[in-house]
Amino acid sequence: MNLNNLTKSKNPMLSDSSINKVSGAITTTNGEVMTVSGAATKTLILVSILLCTTLYSYQNPLSIFMPIGALGGAAVYFLTSFKPHLAPTTAPIYAVLKGLFVGTISAYYASQFGGIVFQAVSLTMATLIAMLIVYQTGLIKVTQKFRMGVSMAVGAIMIVYLISWIGNFVGFQVPFIHDSGPLGIGITVVIIGVAALNLLLDFDNFEKGEQRQSPKFMEWYYAMGLLFTLVWLYIEFLRLLGKLQRD
Repeated sequence: MNLNNLTKSKNPMLSDSSINKVSGAITTTNGEVMTVSGAATKTLILVSILLCTTLYSYQNPLSIFMPIGALGGAAVYFLTSFKPHLAPTTAPIYAVLKGLFVGTISAYYASQFGGIVFQAVSLTMATLIAMLIVYQTGLIKVTQKFRMGVSMAVGAIMIVYLISWIGNFVGFQVPFIHDSGPLGIGITVVIIGVAALNLLLDFDNFEKGEQRQSPKFMEWYYAMGLLFTLVWLYIEFLRLLGKLQRD
């Protein structure tokens, strides 16, 4: 198995192969193409849907919401990565499913640590704004080497989390990543840094989609990819804050 192919997989919706599949394609029946503003609007719609279902599952936490949100969301996500034209339908479904997951895990952390949800939301929003400023000012350029480096890092993290998830069922744990000691905290900080850098790739793909005159449905596709990163970032902040308060 080629390790490079695995580590480059990262967020499959925003990989170069997924982008190239629709580059130069027939846009839509009425000739509309995606725009950055259109993708931003779709992102706001998806975030609104996510917040609604998050609020519901937070107030009515059920254990079944966790696997439904996590596994169902993953299935919809990967389906969309292979069938981008389905994004106008699958992206809202994905937001609903992830909302169930986010609300339930937020309720779990809130039951243990007071104020942790507000802190995690605040840190996520602050990171989003900060990285948008970094991108707009060109402080960090999204070059091909940068894209490859971040992609490999995200891919490696997702592989470790997959192994950890499998380990929960077969009786072993990946060392350190769930620990609340200095090393465990340091690992989570590094993961948050990688997730933050992944936002730059998301922003860059918005612009590239417009430059390539990608089909209109790609607004939903890219918005779904950005939502993935935001949810990931929020969950990592919950993990970090939880570890700090346990320490």
